[in-house]
Amino acid sequence: QVQLVQSGGGSVQAGGSLRLSCAASGRTGRTYAMAWFRQAPGKEREFVAAISSTEGIFGYADSVQGRFTISRENAENTVNLQMNDLKPEDTAAYYCAAGRHALRYSSSYDYWGQGTQVTVSS
Repeated sequence: QVQLVQSGGGSVQAGGSLRLSCAASGRTGRTYAMAWFRQAPGKEREFVAAISSTEGIFGYADSVQGRFTISRENAENTVNLQMNDLKPEDTAAYYCAAGRHALRYSSSYDYWGQGTQVTVSS
């Protein structure tokens, strides 16, 4: 089993920045692809960003491209999401996930963090 513990998030005004982190523990001998998803009230969970296990290949949703940056620190089994130029529509609960492949589908991931709220006011 792998446990994912998230930190960061909070409230910020539009145009501000926040950083999310996700630390993996447990059976992390295998390096996993990691991703971030988000879910706003009344909406489906949506893909935000993903990064592959070792090649450093990453991808972003069009809505966050150029504003968000995903990175990982394999030695510490940590993945980060730097969020800049935040907009009110970025308001959601954010979840990190770990799986075999860095895909855009939530069903591709086996392990999930507890979620952390990001609120952006206008």
